Amino acid sequence: MLNTNVTSFRKNMFRILEQTIKWGEPVNISTKDGNAVVISEDDYNGLMETLYLSSMPDVKNAIIEGLNTPISECIPENEVQW
Repeated sequence: MLNTNVTSFRKNMFRILEQTIKWGEPVNISTKDGNAVVISEDDYNGLMETLYLSSMPDVKNAIIEGLNTPISECIPENEVQW
């Protein structure tokens, strides 16, 4: 995560935003009143989707079960039927 103050952010806004969008690097901007974090729209949408899926108990449990399944018990990607 890139850390900067609001003055530096203002001076380098285009470069910093471009870096955030292209490389997905969040930016922590410090001000006298507190901090703000800037993330790309793709990262934001991913976070919102994760929160949404995590709010559904059945989906959350299926994800946890999948994470705990050993690779040896998984089927190859080319054999998955959608």
